[in-house]
Amino acid sequence: MAPASTPPTVLVTGSRSGIGAAIARRLAAAGWSVIGVDLGVDDAATHFAGQKTADLTDPAVVAALLADLPPVQGLVHAAGFMRTGRLDELDPADGEAMWAVHVQALTRLGQALLPAMPAGGRLVAIGSRTSGGAAGKSQYAACKAAVVALVRSWAIELAPRGITCNVVAPAATATPMLTRGDRTVAPVTPPIGRFIEPDEIAAYVAFLLSPDAAAITGQELLVCGGASL
Repeated sequence: MAPASTPPTVLVTGSRSGIGAAIARRLAAAGWSVIGVDLGVDDAATHFAGQKTADLTDPAVVAALLADLPPVQGLVHAAGFMRTGRLDELDPADGEAMWAVHVQALTRLGQALLPAMPAGGRLVAIGSRTSGGAAGKSQYAACKAAVVALVRSWAIELAPRGITCNVVAPAATATPMLTRGDRTVAPVTPPIGRFIEPDEIAAYVAFLLSPDAAAITGQELLVCGGASL
């Protein structure tokens, strides 16, 4: 009998709750060795190969995290948060904090991990349908638009090496972010009549990390329940 192959390793940020948690579970079920990164650990989870506690806005913490990782074949950046506000309500500190998590952390992780990935490596960043602009969410939308620009640029650079880079952009998804008390803009229910489920996002991400998705790169792929129509 031939020896079993070693499962590929994927790093999933924001892995303790919401979309990131659903992605971590789905990828583990698909045979990936999943290393989760979040501000805390999920003590009840059994599907992780490892869990790391890290503040991704701190460059020194990110450097220490990266130094302690095995070689990875996949990176899923699902960490993030949203602050809302109309133009006359915007707080620059909110924009800077979101930029640090959505854009700067992705940049540091991508710069460290993508060049070392073998052919077949995968990056998926969780974006948002709002990346084209949304009233009351301008700072968040700007961060997600920057994520799209980063990922498309890296896709061009890495395509000759067989590494794909994509953004999965959900509409309002049934996570704790929808009901946070600091929201000033109510979520909009998509035309399908319900919010997107985290497991639906996770299924798409799992496909993009699979060999079947080798020809898909540089795309912002919406899962929006018709909200973009």
